[in-house]
Amino acid sequence: MIVEIDQRSDVPIYEQLHRQLIAAIAGDELSPGDSLPSVRSLAVDLGINLHTVNKAYALLRDEGYIVMRRGAGATVAEHDGGGEAPNRTAEAQDERMGEELYRLALAYRARGGDSAAFLDATKRQCERAYGVRSSQSVTDGATKGNQGR
Repeated sequence: MIVEIDQRSDVPIYEQLHRQLIAAIAGDELSPGDSLPSVRSLAVDLGINLHTVNKAYALLRDEGYIVMRRGAGATVAEHDGGGEAPNRTAEAQDERMGEELYRLALAYRARGGDSAAFLDATKRQCERAYGVRSSQSVTDGATKGNQGR
């Protein structure tokens, strides 16, 4: 897995790292039980402050994506049969996702976009994330219990 940090981005560095690690887990680049680099080594490799890496790891831990154990480092969290990582309830995850979608919708609206265009853009990103071809319905997965989450 390659992490790329854009120092000129408006997105904070810890959030860039957070998002890329989630994408790597979702994209099966990182599997449950895989070890992550130590905070110190990743900070050195990326040329960033170790507190920045620590903040990203702490957020990932709090959201249930990774497990951190003293002396053993960070590993990708194991999942239960329903696709949920331990320490993360479906309701809390759905609430966070809903808030993020709301924030994005407001930003899109503030730039003059309409709801239909936002929904089209959202659908394209969902298809991209789930590997759904445009001829398939994105909602097919939702009716099957959110498989692959």
